[in-house]
Amino acid sequence: MLEPHGANAGAGQDPSLRPVADLAHELAVDLDTGLSAEEAARRLAADGRNELRATPPVPLWRKILAQFRDPLVYLLLVAVVVSLIAWAVEGMRGLPIDATVIAAVVTLNGVLGFVQESKAENAVAALQSMTAATSTVMRDGVLVTVPSAELVRGDVLVLSEGEAVGADARLFRASALRVQESSLTGESESVTKGVATLTAEAPLGDRLDMVFKGTAVAQGTGRALVTDTGMSTQMGAIAEMLDATEDEVTPLQREIAAVSKLLGFTVIVIAVVVMVVTALVNQVTTLGDFVTVLLLGVSLAVAAVPEGLPAILSVVLAIGVQRMARRNAVVKELQSVETLGSASVIASDKTGTLTKNEMTIERVITASGAVRLTGVGYRPEGRALVDGKELTDPALTREVSMVIGGGALANDAQLAEHDGEWQIQGDPTEAAFLVAAHKVGTVEQVRSFQRRGDIPFTSERKMMSVLVDPEGAGERALVTKGAPDVLLERCTHRQLGDEIVPLGDDGRASALADVEELSQQAYRTLGVAYRRIAAGTSVEDLTGAEKDLVYVGVVGIIDPPRPEVAQAIADAHRAGVRVMMITGDHPTTAVRIAEDLGIVDEGARAVTGAGLDQLDSADLRDLTRQVSVYARVAPQNKLQIVDGLQADGHVVAMTGDGVNDAPALKSADIGVAMGTGTDVTKEAANLILGDDNFSTIVAAVRQGRVIFDNIKKFLRYLLSSNMGEVFTVFFGVVLAGLLGLTGASDDAVVVPLLATQILWINLVTDSGPALAMGVDPEVDDVMARPPRQLTERIIDRRMWTGILSIGLVMAMATLITIDIFLPGGMIAGNDSLEVARTAGFTTLVLAQLFNALNSRSETTTAFHRIFVNRWLWGALGLGATLQVAVVELPPLQAAFGTASMDLAHWGVAVAMASSVLWFDELRKLLWRASVARDARR
Repeated sequence: MLEPHGANAGAGQDPSLRPVADLAHELAVDLDTGLSAEEAARRLAADGRNELRATPPVPLWRKILAQFRDPLVYLLLVAVVVSLIAWAVEGMRGLPIDATVIAAVVTLNGVLGFVQESKAENAVAALQSMTAATSTVMRDGVLVTVPSAELVRGDVLVLSEGEAVGADARLFRASALRVQESSLTGESESVTKGVATLTAEAPLGDRLDMVFKGTAVAQGTGRALVTDTGMSTQMGAIAEMLDATEDEVTPLQREIAAVSKLLGFTVIVIAVVVMVVTALVNQVTTLGDFVTVLLLGVSLAVAAVPEGLPAILSVVLAIGVQRMARRNAVVKELQSVETLGSASVIASDKTGTLTKNEMTIERVITASGAVRLTGVGYRPEGRALVDGKELTDPALTREVSMVIGGGALANDAQLAEHDGEWQIQGDPTEAAFLVAAHKVGTVEQVRSFQRRGDIPFTSERKMMSVLVDPEGAGERALVTKGAPDVLLERCTHRQLGDEIVPLGDDGRASALADVEELSQQAYRTLGVAYRRIAAGTSVEDLTGAEKDLVYVGVVGIIDPPRPEVAQAIADAHRAGVRVMMITGDHPTTAVRIAEDLGIVDEGARAVTGAGLDQLDSADLRDLTRQVSVYARVAPQNKLQIVDGLQADGHVVAMTGDGVNDAPALKSADIGVAMGTGTDVTKEAANLILGDDNFSTIVAAVRQGRVIFDNIKKFLRYLLSSNMGEVFTVFFGVVLAGLLGLTGASDDAVVVPLLATQILWINLVTDSGPALAMGVDPEVDDVMARPPRQLTERIIDRRMWTGILSIGLVMAMATLITIDIFLPGGMIAGNDSLEVARTAGFTTLVLAQLFNALNSRSETTTAFHRIFVNRWLWGALGLGATLQVAVVELPPLQAAFGTASMDLAHWGVAVAMASSVLWFDELRKLLWRASVARDARR
């Protein structure tokens, strides 16, 4: 029995290198009659079904639990426990408000994440459903149709046009057989297959004597011996790679985890220090005073932790997801939105991503000149131009019409419009002639011919011919289309306008030079010729008739770039994002498309998969720094490239649409699948482009950068505001005597803010403004700067300096306000502790609202586009209104220990709170002046 060889087998086991007779003998099968039904059933029971191993679905409880795997969530849960302990020690009076609020925030965050994130990946199951089809096989000498899942090794597979290939198989009969393998290899052109045994190991796309599971027959017929099924197929090898590929942690996840750990340590230190200092300064001796100090420490810990951060982060990312959905980009995971903003490399597949995956005739060269056809893809719209002007020369027009018309006649493809979209059936290269016939106006002329027979294309002849009856003519014509060099050997004349003239050596050399010119420009070339045949000639009489032909001309065919891609790539380069092309296509074609799109400069080189296989990890990193075009690559090569880029410190976005792209998409920092791509690719990706538009990726990069900026804005706001609370309590306790707090009350423990007031500040000022900043419009041109480096922290030293300095200014403003109204202290006042504390409490709330304006930019003035975010102004207005309510309404006064204030007190609070805004404006002004001074040097 033949052993499974899969993707990692040695060359000696590769069936493409072995004679069919040897394989048939080893598999104990007669190629004429196939397996018996009994033997097929025995092998199916022994080897298993021809299916791919599916990944078990993730249980619902694990999906829910995964939403709470975050260090910051752990920290908040600890805060809930400590708050409950303090509530219990205090006698369980009332409801544990702080614990309830924190728990609600954590739950909300989990719900948001669960709702927004897509179902668990099941890429291998998608592969399985993709290939769930039927196959025709020979069993017991009879053709039967069986489910592809029941194919076994040794089955004789019968192939015909339009059918999917159900298993990996070795061809032993092929007639004009062409197979579309783009979903497996990435090559846009269908591949001509034959039965000749390969003499050396070849890449997947060059194994011409093999057909593979998951591909499709574009043209012709054939028979093949099944050599591998299930996980032993090439598609199974891709499934194995998907299983072995680990998901990448996003940069944002790494940053938030680091911030959470730092906050956890800081909070514990702050709470302990404040409680110890408070106890020592106030000489705490009773249980009641101890509970007060404990509650203060817990409240301060809660204040220091931005408990709204996980929920706000989820909401902001979810809003980013919705914005991207309006741009035809479906984000499967919330974190992926921000990751795109960090991308430094977009490694893109060519076929169907950078190009349309629609073969198009662009050039026609005949004896009288060269013509360029405009329009791309299968939509039959375009013009024939000569040097940029409309084609008018009668002789050239006649020749071009004959070339395109002849190619449309020697043709088995179909072109039709469905719901406004033009679609083809058959070989894409042949369909290109049908589209071109519309452009040059020969459709009706082609329809006037009656096809009477054909000589099918074979890989040995490299041409096909059709016998046609011209309408109203007394003779028939043989129209031939094929490889130009082979065709020219069979030609004795050429078409020159309406005349037929001898070809001669000069004419043949000139035609070959035209072909070489097109080939050097990465066009696929096909020539067209014809000869007149006597009336009544049948197809049976055509043996040896493909000679003495009249050469008409040659066409240049290419899978054209998408028209919008060049500008998108230019935008990416402006943003410092490198674009790379990774394709299974020919190196010459890959470089040509890359040059046309501006990915590389003229003269760049492409590296093949075979070249990558020879490199170690260090050489691979060096190569990926220099080369941006990779051709003839296998799936494992794409993984190599992604790994090499990531090892060099890049954040990699990998795009693709074929099965062969799925492992690399999963391994990349963010995988981007095309909406028209395979289910496998969509399952492995993080982002799906509904419009298959490369420019949508660039829009996603912009959106990701805006979101990252907004995340920094609300982190700056939350942390600096919370530091203001921490510094206020800490220095209020340490400097209580200096501020006049010590003598203002008979209580053993006197603090500048009550625990309930701290919790109120968190409720009023944290979530609303922070959430509004999370949807702040783009203030500066985010695409005018390079990508964020992996080593760049989301909260760097400069940002920490700003956070601490703003926190100190808030604390100073709050404590000075308290001192102004207290009888003792540095500034003599005449108000009660309740009024002075209320004034300080209000100052701190208003200072945080002013700080929201500061935090919109670290360097730009707060007055730049100050009114562009109506949500922010709504949040600030709501916060101010609630603060007035807590100060002036008696029920809230009793709950939060506040007292009413007159206009003078309110005026002082507003003026002192605004110092935060003016301080930060001065800091930004000095920074901009320093940058301008450095720029002049």
